[in-house]
Amino acid sequence: MDPLDRLRGPVPPRPHDARAIAALAANPGCARRAVLDAAGIDKDATATHLGFPAPFGQSPFAITRGNVFESLVKESGCAELLRLLRELLGLPVEQAAYADLGDVGGNPSAHVRHSHTRGLLDRAARDRDDAGTLFDHPLLRLEIAGQSAYLEPDVVAFQLGGRFHIVEIKSFAVVDGQAEPDKVAAAARQAAVYVLALRNMMEDLGHDPGRVSHDVVLVCPENFANRPTATLVDVRRQLAVLRRQLARMTRVGTIVDALPPGLTFDLARDADGVPARPVEELREAVRGVEARYAPDCLSTCDLCFFCRDEAAAGESTDLLGRQVRDALGGVATVSEALGLADGTLIPGEGQEEIARLLRLADRIYAEVS
Repeated sequence: MDPLDRLRGPVPPRPHDARAIAALAANPGCARRAVLDAAGIDKDATATHLGFPAPFGQSPFAITRGNVFESLVKESGCAELLRLLRELLGLPVEQAAYADLGDVGGNPSAHVRHSHTRGLLDRAARDRDDAGTLFDHPLLRLEIAGQSAYLEPDVVAFQLGGRFHIVEIKSFAVVDGQAEPDKVAAAARQAAVYVLALRNMMEDLGHDPGRVSHDVVLVCPENFANRPTATLVDVRRQLAVLRRQLARMTRVGTIVDALPPGLTFDLARDADGVPARPVEELREAVRGVEARYAPDCLSTCDLCFFCRDEAAAGESTDLLGRQVRDALGGVATVSEALGLADGTLIPGEGQEEIARLLRLADRIYAEVS
């Protein structure tokens, strides 16, 4: 049996979506996340069974607001979006054409929609005059550790001159030209997933993947009104991280080989639809794979509360954030850092420099307090 299938148990793998793939780039050093995602394990069900469910997902109000805003941007054949693209990208008026790929002759299957998307984008890449400009609801595909994930960006815009742009429509506001940085960062990570998938498709079709721009068009409401505004977001850094993490997942076998024999995250359900696995047994299995918790995980990973509780119990410096953890070097716990700072703990080999800095910080704090 394949090791990843053994880890998952007798349940089908959970398909990846763009949000889950983007989260890989948010914490690339976490072996726990890499293993669970590579095996297609349902992290939400795992966290819930462990007693640490993560309240992800938007409120009904936010979902409704997002749907209303997207409909406004896309109504009348994406007329409002075309206005924004003409201003932002210099899209010629005479090249405006719209194609909806959400339904192919009444057949909504992923395979048919993906094939139709490939055909139309291939024709567009060959500079056909009738190829179209905007492709709504395209279906892309990305290989994740041997599994195919189907992804649906908001829009793929094709500009005359041979450049494709991913368009992301988000309902968070841009106020006085500024948006919340964490929301923009999350949108950039998700858009990078679509850019990579579209570049892979272009390469498979024999076209230059560089024709897919690394500048993503981000469309948001302006100043809390429904009038949309658009800006270009460079996702090259997110693409580089994503590629490294996906490559790491293809080599996840080295991590799996080091795991205890017989380890499994089996969540097979009983006749009542409840996972039959004892909670304590599942807890020990999850703890058998090293995590790298960071506060950012609270917005990206379903296992965040479990890993936070685990880090708190061990007084891990992970709780203090990546910058503090990295600055502390090989100091693994908060109590160890405090001991080095007040001199009650003798620094180990390689800890001399960080111990000196901690003692200095402790002395300065004592002088000003």
